[in-house]
Amino acid sequence: MEKVFAKAEELTGTVKEYINTRIDAVKLNAAEKSSSVAANFIAGSIVAFMFFFFFIFGGIALSFGLGNWIGSTWAGFLVTAILFLLIGILAWMAKGKLIRLPIMNALIQQLYDEDDEED
Repeated sequence: MEKVFAKAEELTGTVKEYINTRIDAVKLNAAEKSSSVAANFIAGSIVAFMFFFFFIFGGIALSFGLGNWIGSTWAGFLVTAILFLLIGILAWMAKGKLIRLPIMNALIQQLYDEDDEED
């Protein structure tokens, strides 16, 4: 009878060790995924920041160029502002296809693609 109890205690200890190992693995996996998502967010923010400055300075250069071509600086800035307004309206109308879906797909792929490599 003591052998049965000893085996049961050994089995219980093994099961507890297995559960603790699985919990640690899940914690590590969650930390890896969240740090990966955060790193990609930060990198994307830096790239977006650079594109923002590119568009600002490009818009100013375009405005001055159009102003010299038209003969009036304010008209160049007005044409550039109208162009950016039209681009903004088009982006707003297509925000689901251009912004929301690609971001969702990238996050889902990043979160679940690595699981396939491990298994």
